[in-house]
Amino acid sequence: MSETDDSRDDRARLVGTNHVALEVGDIDDALEFYRSLFAFDLRGRSNTKAFIDMGDQFIALAETDAAGETADDARHFGLVVDDAGRVERRLAELEIDRLDVPGLEFHDPWGNRFQIVDYEEIQFTKADHVLDGMGLDNLEKSEDALEELSEKGLGPDST
Repeated sequence: MSETDDSRDDRARLVGTNHVALEVGDIDDALEFYRSLFAFDLRGRSNTKAFIDMGDQFIALAETDAAGETADDARHFGLVVDDAGRVERRLAELEIDRLDVPGLEFHDPWGNRFQIVDYEEIQFTKADHVLDGMGLDNLEKSEDALEELSEKGLGPDST
């Protein structure tokens, strides 16, 4: 059941996420860690910040002294990938502990909690021209994901 009130026009509508910002202890170590798991282009960087490109979105890394003092137990973000199986294999190869939860979750060295989800399995959709620009034009959605999108009027055949 949806708890929306679209009749009110005094509030902005949520459209999406531009970026996620994570605290890390060292930018160079963070980039090395993330490169061990994921293929990405670096959008930009400074001595204390780095920006990992994800097409029309990005992850912002900020070096702070407080990074890693606590691990996020419930607070996390879902990172969409083209192949979660590859991430799972890399975690095993690098001996990075997975969390004992359903799905594929882990902490980075600074306590940031990642939930890895396959593009094909979720509602999240990139425009065809963005996928093409990212070299991912072969990605498809599962029937369940397409059904979820269609139920909201967001499927490929919806008008």
